[in-house]
Amino acid sequence: MRTIRLHVDLPLAPGAELPLPPQAGEHVARVLRLAAGDPVTLFNGDGHDYPATLHSVGKREVMVAVEGRQAVDNESPLPLTLAQGVARGEKMDLIVQKATELGVARIAPLFTERSEVKLDAGRTEKRLAHWRAVAASACEQSGRARLPQIDAPQPLAAWLAGLADDGAHRLTLLPEGDGSARALRPGAAGALLVVGPEGGLGERDVAALRETGFQGLRLGPRILRTETAGLAALAALQALHGDL
Repeated sequence: MRTIRLHVDLPLAPGAELPLPPQAGEHVARVLRLAAGDPVTLFNGDGHDYPATLHSVGKREVMVAVEGRQAVDNESPLPLTLAQGVARGEKMDLIVQKATELGVARIAPLFTERSEVKLDAGRTEKRLAHWRAVAASACEQSGRARLPQIDAPQPLAAWLAGLADDGAHRLTLLPEGDGSARALRPGAAGALLVVGPEGGLGERDVAALRETGFQGLRLGPRILRTETAGLAALAALQALHGDL
């Protein structure tokens, strides 16, 4: 039987009875067509699943009774940050979704020299909320009980200026890169992976990255699209040094 997992941004505890947030309640009642007595699993990002039962399903409110608390230990031992040049439309949604499924710990959307996407303050806030919802949905599907951190979009230079010297391996995907994923030996701090947007990284981008200690990483003899490159690199790093 398929387990229905629902992300709720609420405190959860065994024995609690609470209404589901409107969006989750509507999904349960109208999309999944569940009824009172059906089991669901709730999670709020604290690393636990909370088995629960639907108490009542109404047009305006869905009540749920939390019955237990189970630790979920399926996060990758390799902390990975994907710093992704903001891609257009559904490409960015795909990147966020699949990176979450692959176990990424953090996603940092970046504006680079050749970025085609321009966002004002209002659109930035809406896109960030949308990407976080995409990540939550991917966690529901993949069984993760911790959501990846998704930062607000910012220019590459600002992101580089704010990086902590925490020992994470610094990598950027470049067709002319001379490093390989197989040769890496990332430590406990994991790796930062920078991927350019549709037009790739510009010369000033590459110079700034190299000045801050980023190594060029090459993924084989073919040039990959932005929505493919980062995901392929994450999968390779997880397979070689993580949990795949």
